[in-house]
Amino acid sequence: MSRSPHVHTVTIYYEDTDLSGYVYHPNYLKYFERAREHVIGPKVLADMYRETGIGFVVYRCEMEFKAPAVHADQIDILSTPRLVSPYRVAFDQWVTRSGNPDAILVKGLVEMVCVDADGKLVALPEHIRETLA
Repeated sequence: MSRSPHVHTVTIYYEDTDLSGYVYHPNYLKYFERAREHVIGPKVLADMYRETGIGFVVYRCEMEFKAPAVHADQIDILSTPRLVSPYRVAFDQWVTRSGNPDAILVKGLVEMVCVDADGKLVALPEHIRETLA
């Protein structure tokens, strides 16, 4: 049975767009980040860092742009995590206009690893692996 993607909805504001009137491409990285945070839980991530010094960093990122989002659009960021190894999780992410899940605007792949307070690679904590499995 495949996992349903997590859906995080974003409203596009004027400040999100560039001179063309389209969403400025780096903003999709922010939207992907917010969506990934909600897959795990903002409080879970904040507590993990405060209590253990362990946090996530991006290992690899790919994006493919299909169509633009514009001011006042409602978009959905869909995220599906995959455990790649005890140290790495990949998030398949894509952007659609809300209510139109077949019209993909942006496809993304973001791979994350955990590091400790000294920046050393550590295994994904068990509670995180369970959440993402």
